[in-house]
Amino acid sequence: MKLVRTLGSVGGLTLASRLLALVRDSLQARYVGANFASDAFTVAFRLPNMFRALFAEGAFSAAFIPMFNRKVNEDGGLPAGLAFAEQALAVLFVILLVLTAVMLAAAWPLTWAISGGFTKQHPTPDQFAFAVQLSRITIPYLMLISLASLLGGILNSLDKFWVNAAAPVLLNIAMVTALIFFNGDPYETARAQAIAIPVGGAMQLAWLAWACRGTGISLRPRRPRLNPEVRSLMKQILPAAAGAGASQINLLISSALAGYLLTAGSLSYIYYADRVNQLPLGMIGIGLGTILLPTVSRLLTTGREAEAMETQNRGIELALFLTLPAMVALIVAAEPIVRGLFQYGQFDAEDARLCSLALAGFSLGLPSYVMVKVLTPGYYARHDTRTPVRYAIWSVGVNIAANAILIPTIGHVGPPLATALSSSVNVWMLYVTLVKRGHFKADAQLRRRLPRLALAALLMGGAVWGFDRLLDPWLSGMMWQRYAALAALVSGGVAIYGVACFVTRAFLISDITALIRRRKPSDGIQE
Repeated sequence: MKLVRTLGSVGGLTLASRLLALVRDSLQARYVGANFASDAFTVAFRLPNMFRALFAEGAFSAAFIPMFNRKVNEDGGLPAGLAFAEQALAVLFVILLVLTAVMLAAAWPLTWAISGGFTKQHPTPDQFAFAVQLSRITIPYLMLISLASLLGGILNSLDKFWVNAAAPVLLNIAMVTALIFFNGDPYETARAQAIAIPVGGAMQLAWLAWACRGTGISLRPRRPRLNPEVRSLMKQILPAAAGAGASQINLLISSALAGYLLTAGSLSYIYYADRVNQLPLGMIGIGLGTILLPTVSRLLTTGREAEAMETQNRGIELALFLTLPAMVALIVAAEPIVRGLFQYGQFDAEDARLCSLALAGFSLGLPSYVMVKVLTPGYYARHDTRTPVRYAIWSVGVNIAANAILIPTIGHVGPPLATALSSSVNVWMLYVTLVKRGHFKADAQLRRRLPRLALAALLMGGAVWGFDRLLDPWLSGMMWQRYAALAALVSGGVAIYGVACFVTRAFLISDITALIRRRKPSDGIQE
């Protein structure tokens, strides 16, 4: 099936990027640890990370791609689409330039808002000035990644998914290079990491511009004009940002509350746990969201409603097939995973234990984080960006209330659990509304497979729980031993899950044969 093949390409590149990010975070834990310098970098990195999720993986694509596709399919082909892209670029550039200047000027209050002022850590004026300096260094990345998202949206609309999926690798290359060659004390290393962020953003923008030129796409500079089409685009971006980025907004609020209420290192525990959680989320959720929006948009534009429904069913099936075992594994093996990745140098055994609790909390919401990416294209493809933003605002309210209850009782584990809960509420509202509107209906294949997939994931979890005890001595050894043990744990879990899927009849041999031969499986349901 095309969705599986395309996700394999996009997901493979995203997986490569996320694995490189884990190497980056392992080096960061080694050279920076969990302290004020690490927390300051976490805050400085939070803002560009959020904008990357909102624009490169969310809002701009959600608003731009359906409009671009409509131009290409209805209003004169690719030249009409590119003319619209040039108009959007002219206005977007000016807006981003002003926004970047304002944010640089307001770096002090912005840093305070994101960090909660590091209240419990009682930073000295010099320490807080250092955190503000890191924020000023990273802020230009926002402009770079937003411009890159426009070029990536064009390439995605032309089914050049892999090019855009490869871009994040460059950011991780820049940051790993900084850690290896420019590390010093924790503060010096954190500053080098911050500098690497806009450098990586410039590399991403250059890569996508080069890829567009190689495809024969060259956007000419134009005078910025707020014509009706550009105004429509801008009106859709803001609600799409809140809708697509609900989990990021929740994480930002959680980090601010944690910085205000928790002690030194807590923000770092949450950050490192989130980075591990981002591995399956990035490979599955971002990959599926990237593919589904232009695919569903194109099908709806050409009147193929049934095919759009089929694509959404297979998207949900594929998302849960991959995220259910990932959720169970990250909960069951949270501490061995964190220990194997981060516990050396400045990051000690107690840091690993505390971080693993945060990882287990985040992992409870993993299916929900991915399902948001799968369900929102059903709205954006129909040019409805208001409904997702309304639900996102409600989920943010749930997140704030849950944090207020959980942080005083369970400390740094509260924000991850609150984020998981609010994301689950968001998914439930998105799903119910799509069903009520007649825009989604679970087909027989999806209904048959989901409970079986859940059972297979639980069987795998039991096996992984026993397996990680055997690998425990290796997870505290040399770096190559740690990575070998983690690779064995992951590959063993994947193999067990595969067997469990066949034992529970979640998948049949005939399904695999049908997928390979591109025909219907034996139960007569389209694969």
